[in-house]
Amino acid sequence: MVINFLNSHDILKLLATIIMVPLFTIGVVACTRSDVTEIDLTKRAPLMEQSRSTNPGLLIGMGALITPKEGYYYYSRLKDYIAKELQIPVNLVDRENYAEMNRLIAEGGVDMAFVCAGPYVEGHDQFGMELLAMPLVKGKPVYHSYIIVPKDSPAQKLDDLRGKTFAFTDPKSNSGKIVPSYLLARRKETPESFFSKVSYSYGHDKSIMTVAEKLVDGAAVDSLIWEYSAQTKPDLTAKTRIIDVSEPYGIPPIVVRKDLPQATKKRILKLLLSMHETPEGKMILAGMMIDRFVPGDDANYDSIRAIKKWIAGHNRVTHSQ
Repeated sequence: MVINFLNSHDILKLLATIIMVPLFTIGVVACTRSDVTEIDLTKRAPLMEQSRSTNPGLLIGMGALITPKEGYYYYSRLKDYIAKELQIPVNLVDRENYAEMNRLIAEGGVDMAFVCAGPYVEGHDQFGMELLAMPLVKGKPVYHSYIIVPKDSPAQKLDDLRGKTFAFTDPKSNSGKIVPSYLLARRKETPESFFSKVSYSYGHDKSIMTVAEKLVDGAAVDSLIWEYSAQTKPDLTAKTRIIDVSEPYGIPPIVVRKDLPQATKKRILKLLLSMHETPEGKMILAGMMIDRFVPGDDANYDSIRAIKKWIAGHNRVTHSQ
């Protein structure tokens, strides 16, 4: 792997973006057909770095949110709500990528976590990550992958982005990597063969920003994040345009470590399922644009397993040729 840096023109554009919109930070990992370029301009600092030994209460991992980064406010309110209702200390633990959060869950570093659908499937199948609850958005526990481009881009469909630059979210993200990779594999392509350059933003909100500021020609993003941004930051999403919408997939869920005491799981689940029935809980959910939580259903994520299996089989065939 060859490590390079962004050229000065790209850095100036990124700095200008950060100055104009301070709530967002851009961290880019760029990959070409022949090498990988990794740039981390501003690492996302841990929201609250806690250790098991000094914090015997509940530790909640912030692996993936269904709102942009400013939506952390409501997750913090949710933390306080859980602490008050369960009468136990509750702290938030943040990590820079999905792999880090899966590792924490596997090792018992957090008790429960918000995770992306792709990492849930991987964690469930590999080390028994346990599904606890799913949010309902507009009455359904599903979301989509959006392929977006700058508003004035001539691209009308994914095929029009051949030879262009493209931003993925995280290597383990379902909507931000797995689904678009599947769409390309169906075309007998890989991201490296189809695009001239790919990058990882490590944030759906960051991917939206990079497209809005024309730092890339296109990106794959979580539909929930884009729709939330369209409500809260319409001037930003107005600079982008959706050119492809995937089929529905299981929504990013809430999970728990497999060895969390059963009594604790039941208390947390009961609290989550009744949140929408209390004034404070209803307010928090409304801020997160969630209708309510429902019990987790692992079958909701079988379609993700199916496309991951298809991609793996396709890659094996391709490499054997």
